[in-house]
Amino acid sequence: MHLYVHIPFCHRVCPYCSFYKHTPGNTRLSEFVDALIIEAGFVADSINPPLKTVYFGGGTPSMLSPTLLSRLFVGLRDLFDFSQVEEITFEANPATFTKRTSVLYQNLGITRVSLGIQSFNEQQLQMLGREHSPEQATQSVHLLRDGGPSEVNIDLMFSVPRQTLENWEATLNQAILLKPDHISAYNLTYEEDTQYFEQLVSGEFLENDELNAEMFQLAHDILTSNGYEHYETSNYALPGFRSRHNEGYWLGNDYLGIGPSAVSTIDRQRWQNVSDTSSYMKQVVKVGHARESGELLDDEAWRLERIALQLRTKEGLPLKYLSSDTDLEKLSGLVETDSTHLRLTDRGTLLADSIATELA
Repeated sequence: MHLYVHIPFCHRVCPYCSFYKHTPGNTRLSEFVDALIIEAGFVADSINPPLKTVYFGGGTPSMLSPTLLSRLFVGLRDLFDFSQVEEITFEANPATFTKRTSVLYQNLGITRVSLGIQSFNEQQLQMLGREHSPEQATQSVHLLRDGGPSEVNIDLMFSVPRQTLENWEATLNQAILLKPDHISAYNLTYEEDTQYFEQLVSGEFLENDELNAEMFQLAHDILTSNGYEHYETSNYALPGFRSRHNEGYWLGNDYLGIGPSAVSTIDRQRWQNVSDTSSYMKQVVKVGHARESGELLDDEAWRLERIALQLRTKEGLPLKYLSSDTDLEKLSGLVETDSTHLRLTDRGTLLADSIATELA
């Protein structure tokens, strides 16, 4: 089983981000950590197979102090079986990274740090509302390499407003120089309830599908030519350094989420926690959990989800998830099949979402 821990706090909210997050405000972070441990104890009493991966996301998990992080890790290790854990990932902000941070992560047993760098271009960072500079981003990677956790991921983003092919290429080349084990290269999407979406609707920002495709192809060409395996539409890894946690999601493994807005899926039973930190803390203290909604995924819902997720992977979609009347001739040149799987071609990868809709 995979464990996800959602820590929703940010120093400031990025204008493109649609995840549940907010500034700490009046939240007592020590009480929030206590609530996480209470919820973890509640679910561990009934659902407690050995963990395979643990992922701390947000928000900005690195906003928690060393004392609170240590308390959280001790609490989780007391409650869950960590004996078979292969990977512990922690999302971190390059703006607040120091040598002490790197050593702390190593001491906590974190094996993989994911840095939300997004760009090495100063103007692009300002456009994205990021707090760190290109120099801080570079320094954070060096600090991790000097005695920190063994694996480093860099998140990058393309098709940012006013971004050019030239500065996207410069960002990719700078990332390559740092030799991270893993690079996630995401196409900016305009999600509702974000500032960027409002600017898109108003006409201030425009989407350019042709430029999106050129930037996607540029990332693929540069990263694969430098030894990175393109193993999922937006993810590249050096040999042996795939994200095992994310692979669990894509393959439909059971996962448990704790924290406000976190989602869990166990034996196709899915539920989500309340997406409000104050309400989350009050409900956890009162009844031990913060579940707000739930559903049982039937065979058709499960099939559609597998199409949406596994189609994006290098291994592809098992043929058993295709309906009997699927017409693959309409997707000629975009997909290929063998005796067990359907996979996207390089050209098809650019149209993954549309192809998934066609196969549904």
